[in-house]
Amino acid sequence: MSETVCIETSILGYLTARSTKNLILAANMEVTKDWWELRRNNFALYTSEAVLAEVMRGDSEIASQRLEILRSFPLLALNQAVQGLAVQFLARSNLPPKAKIDAIHIAAATVHSMDYLLTWNCKHIANAQIQRKLAEISLDCGFVLPVLCTPTELMGD
Repeated sequence: MSETVCIETSILGYLTARSTKNLILAANMEVTKDWWELRRNNFALYTSEAVLAEVMRGDSEIASQRLEILRSFPLLALNQAVQGLAVQFLARSNLPPKAKIDAIHIAAATVHSMDYLLTWNCKHIANAQIQRKLAEISLDCGFVLPVLCTPTELMGD
């Protein structure tokens, strides 16, 4: 059985982004494309209804590319358990109120027992200081927090 990965919106953003002279963004784009080409087939990939809503925003041509990538992905429902856990994350962790959608991404991956949540959002999701508290909250609510990581951390050897 394959390990499961929930794909968060920022991954799709990097996969479909136009080239940039910003070296950090360009490097992240390359790592994301490398992971997509070399590693994604080693995992069962999922996304959530929240990601679908987010990828439809912005430039319509690029939004169509993002939607096409997700076309065959199973969707994690944003059910009552997901909504409730997201509320707990916002109330009890150091996630700011403006990170509501990030809390939903994390809660969806957690409630649906994903092994990993793949993201480039290191401010609110793949953030070591926030993860410790999120893991504690998840356990209190009867769940196990998935590994919240970037494609770099999931490249393997």
